[in-house]
Amino acid sequence: MAKARTCLGWLGFLFILTLPARALTAGPAGLGEIKLPPGFHITVFASQLGSPRFMAFSPAGVLFVSVPSDGTIVALPDTDRDGKADRAIVFARGLNRPHGLAFFQGALYVAETNRAVRLTDSQGNLHADRKEVIVPDLPAGGGHWTRTIGFGPDGKMYLSAGSSCNVCEEKDPRRAAILRFNPDGSGPEIYARGLRNSVGFVWHPDTGEIWATDNGRDWLGDDLPPEEINIVRAGSNYGWPYCYGNQIVDKEFNRRDFCATTVPPVLEIPAHSAPLGLAFYTGTQFPREYRGNIFVALHGSWNRSVPTGYKLIRIRLDGDKPGRIEDFATGWLVGESAWGRPVQPIVGPDGSLYLSDDRTGTIYRIYYAGPTTR
Repeated sequence: MAKARTCLGWLGFLFILTLPARALTAGPAGLGEIKLPPGFHITVFASQLGSPRFMAFSPAGVLFVSVPSDGTIVALPDTDRDGKADRAIVFARGLNRPHGLAFFQGALYVAETNRAVRLTDSQGNLHADRKEVIVPDLPAGGGHWTRTIGFGPDGKMYLSAGSSCNVCEEKDPRRAAILRFNPDGSGPEIYARGLRNSVGFVWHPDTGEIWATDNGRDWLGDDLPPEEINIVRAGSNYGWPYCYGNQIVDKEFNRRDFCATTVPPVLEIPAHSAPLGLAFYTGTQFPREYRGNIFVALHGSWNRSVPTGYKLIRIRLDGDKPGRIEDFATGWLVGESAWGRPVQPIVGPDGSLYLSDDRTGTIYRIYYAGPTTR
């Protein structure tokens, strides 16, 4: 069984959860079913985490992950660099469905469903001992509760807030949008609109542009509308709720003239795949042909007659334009039953790709070791 000890912190009592290394890295039963390109391998970095979602590496190289269902942020140090977390430490608890994480100037910024906070670990012991509310009033309630946070090359703080509904005209213009702030939460502005639910966004390592996933509306059948990858630019509108895909007019609104002014996606993904997190591969461990490619986690469908998604895809780039989509890691979907749901890929300091799975409570490590002889 797990052992726990307590220490006094800004939330009253914080708990360090210490699992034996064998238990923490015990993989789900289906791990052997995961298919990868030759030379790639998948292992369990950490498990038994509940429903882990978004991740961030600290400046010291410690992986942090949000567990919204528990209201916690968990730190997963790997001090011996063996590719397995040594233990799981609850860095902070008592948060309101924390989701997006981002380190900036040594502090951890967390996007809760209704606000953004800054957590500081002044002792360096993987305990948050100071909490500051940076943005107190993010739009909350309704559908699409996740909030994602990141810091751009301009030093600004970005937050995504999904729509409150499947398809509707929002009363709060901050919904279905990406917002921008100064790091202290001042200077709020709507950076881009018409993004129904951009759960994941990252910056292109060369151009500095924001690339974001976007989940399309439901109840138009199995194959409509396509999910999207967008390059998000300031002041642009990406169409929702009036249009989707390549400026296709939603018949519920028939705003054809407006749709002609919106920005179409740079890439379409099959409907209901639910693309969430994405990452540019900036490491050097993978073969050269993978460098600069985009990896996207498809969380998987829920209202499609034949399930789709439940995998990690790779998007090759032709310069700064997306090219061919291909499967990279598959096997979570067996027939019409899925035993795992990928959420977010992130590149680690060692060049491996780390991937969260909120169905099995696992964080996987995908690494390249060259072809093996069988």
